[in-house]
Amino acid sequence: MNFKLNTGLTGGYKSNSQKIRVMTEAWVADNIFCPVCGNPHVTHLSNNIPVADFACSHCGENFELKSKSSTISNKITDGAYSTMIERINSINNPELFVMQYTKDLEVVNLMLIPKFFFVPSIIEKRKPLSENARRAGWVGCNIMLSKVPKQAKISIIKNQICAEVDLVVGQYARLSQLRTNNISGRGWLIDILNCVNNIKSTDFFLNDIYEFESQLKLKHPDNQHIQAKIRQQLQMLRDKGFIEFLGNGHYRKI
Repeated sequence: MNFKLNTGLTGGYKSNSQKIRVMTEAWVADNIFCPVCGNPHVTHLSNNIPVADFACSHCGENFELKSKSSTISNKITDGAYSTMIERINSINNPELFVMQYTKDLEVVNLMLIPKFFFVPSIIEKRKPLSENARRAGWVGCNIMLSKVPKQAKISIIKNQICAEVDLVVGQYARLSQLRTNNISGRGWLIDILNCVNNIKSTDFFLNDIYEFESQLKLKHPDNQHIQAKIRQQLQMLRDKGFIEFLGNGHYRKI
C-alpha cells in the first residue's frame, strides 16, 4: 500500500484545509475497505452531500472522514455544534474515520469509531466566533475522543501497518451488539463501559463500579436510582460478552 497522499490532486485549491480534504478523501477511496462488511472499497460521495464523505455500495453504510497532522489523542475538530447534535439524535449519523498523516503527507494511522458510540456528552461546544469574524456567532464543536471507550476505536492502520479485513469486520460486528437507537440508553452503556475501563485490574467487584456513582449522578441528574442502573448496564455488558460475571458481585473483563 502506498501511504503517500497525492499532491497532484490539489490544483485549483488555495486553502490548505481544502487541499488536505481532497488528498485524504481520495486516498481513502483508493485504499480502504468497508470496515462494516469487508467490501474492498468505499465510494467517494460528491461534495454536495453534507452528511457523509463515503458510502459502501454493498451494505449501504455511510462514513465521514476527519484528518489531522498531529497525534490522534483527546479531541478532533468538527463542524457546527447544532448540526452535530441533530445528527446524533437522528438516523443520519455516519460512521467516523479518523486519520493521522505526517508533515510529509503520508498516512500513518486510521481508525473507525462506529456511529452508535456517538452521544451528546462526547461533543464539546466551542465558543461562538467573535463579532469580527466572517461567520460571527457561529458555534463549532469538538469530538472528545477521550470520552469514547477504547473498544470503540477500531484500528484499521496503525503506524502504517494494516489490520486484516476479517479482524476489523469482526470487531465492528462484536461492537454492533451494543447498538441502540435510544440515546439515553446509549449514553448509560458508554458511561459504564468507561467506568469498567478505568478500573486497572482485570477482575473487579460491584463496589468498584459504585465508586463512580457521584460522577454518574452528575452526568444523569434526573436518575434517582444510580446503583440499580449500574447493575442493569453491567448485566447488558455481561450478556453481550464484554464482561464475565463470576458471582457474588465479582466480574472479569473479557
